[in-house]
Formats: sequence, C-alpha cells, structure tokens
Amino acid sequence: MTDIDRSPGGLAASLDRAIKGLVASSPKNCLTKLGGGPIFDEPMVGIADGDDPVFEQFKTAVGDFHMTPREAMKACLETGGMTVLDHTPVSVVSWVLPFTTAIKLSNRRETQVPSLEWNNGRWQGQEMMNELATFVMECLHNLGYTAVAPDMTPCYTVKSLPNGLAANWSQRHIAYAAGLGTFSLSDGLITPKGVAMRCGSVVTTAVIAPTPRPYPNHRANCLFYREGTCRKCAERCPAGAITEDGHDKIKCREFVVTTQPAILKRLGRDQGYVGRYLGCGMCQTGVPCESRIPKSAAQSQGG
Repeated sequence: MTDIDRSPGGLAASLDRAIKGLVASSPKNCLTKLGGGPIFDEPMVGIADGDDPVFEQFKTAVGDFHMTPREAMKACLETGGMTVLDHTPVSVVSWVLPFTTAIKLSNRRETQVPSLEWNNGRWQGQEMMNELATFVMECLHNLGYTAVAPDMTPCYTVKSLPNGLAANWSQRHIAYAAGLGTFSLSDGLITPKGVAMRCGSVVTTAVIAPTPRPYPNHRANCLFYREGTCRKCAERCPAGAITEDGHDKIKCREFVVTTQPAILKRLGRDQGYVGRYLGCGMCQTGVPCESRIPKSAAQSQGG
C-alpha cells in the first residue's frame, strides 16, 4: 500500500483490498490443532469519521468512560510519549470477520457447551485479529499516517458495572458506527454476513471516506426488535440469560466461566479446549441471523 490513490475514497478501497488479502493468505487464519481449516471467511470493512456524533452517544449507551476515537487516539499516543493535535483528522477503520460455515455448523449442533472448533476459532482467531490490526497500522504508518489499535494498548480497560462488564472501546459499537451492523436481543451485532463473527478496529489520522450507515436505528437488523418475532437466541441460550428484556451479562458470564467447564468435564469432553473461557456462541449459531440479516415473515413468504 505505497503507490495508491490517497484520496478519501481511494484509501477506503485500498484498505478494503489489503484487509481481505491478508485474511485470505495469513497462516494465522487457520485451525492449526483441528485439521488446518480456515477460521474466518472474507471480511467486511467499514470506515467511520472519528468526529461522528454517534461516538458521543456511546457515552450513554455503554458508559461515560467509553472513549471517542479522538480520545482513544490521544490516550494511546500519550502512553507512548506522543501527542496529537486537536485539529488533526481522525478516522476509524473497522472490520468484521465472519466465522466459516464449518465452524458455525459445528456449534449449531451443540446445546450446552461450544464445539471444539468454535472454541479454538474464538481463541486462535484472536491471533488473526491481532495480526490484522498490526498490519493495518503498519500500512497506514508506511503512508505517513499515525494509527493505533486501542484494545492493544494500556489505555484499554474493562469496567465492572452493576449489569456486567463493559470496555472503554467496544468493538461492536465501533462496527455499528462504521456501517457494519446493528444490535440484537442477545447484544450481538447482526451484520450482512451475520452475527457469528469477530470485529476489530484501528484509529488513524488518515482522512478516509466514511461508510454510510444503511439502517434507520441501532436495532433494525433484529427480528425481535423489528417485528416482535424470533427470540431464537433466547431459546438457544443454555444459561437462560437472554429474555425479552435483553441480555443478562452477569448470568451469561457466570455460566460461561463456571458452569460450562463443569459440564464439559462431566461429559468427558474437556480435552483440546483453549483460552481463558470456552466462548459459548450458542446465541450466534442456529439462529436466523447466524449468517445474514434475517428476512421478515413477509419477505420470507415472498421469497
């Protein structure tokens, strides 16, 4: 990414190609312990203006501690002894990496604990996510721009709130701002390639053409919020942590951290699992939004 069109639209197109190229070719996009199949399909890439007013809304939706892109850039650079001027342009590059069909199918068959493939994909996939963030930063640095990945720096924190844990840089909210999806009853982000995915982002001083947000509100892709139907994620949740009132993060975490490992051990299936916790993913698989934005009943009847 050196001899490219540096216009806002040109940079957006170049980053899209570069990100998709790395995911397609990286050895890290691979279940090395489970036969070597890929973890992620072709990603989606979105761009947000770092000064978009939507980022101020996250201080209410997530918490007043949630950083705007400009605040994140400043905090990340200060930890490295650098500064950024208040008038410097700020853009956000966000991406969604959908899990492969094979990984989703393996987890779709489960009812109590995640499949081995889903678990390994969650944690080995994090290595791919980190490589991708580093790659995007290097691309932008080589073009003369400053770039940071907030969740890979000391400025990234996770707070314990009365309703559960919350990060000061929520990748799902960033992806929403970048036009990549809207929220579900389970708190997941429903993208055009579904809710079974991982997402990441980088903040940069480059001026990049923003991606439009093609939805009327932050819950538009969810059948429950759109028309009062579905609730499949609630049916799939083995912890009973999803109801019409939303996602109980405390109940969910307790089940994932404590109950699921005990279930695995009782089933004699606890070999080969990795990571700090299992990953679950029940509410992201075996649901209408697993791999797409679900159609309404009327749309389904009409084909």
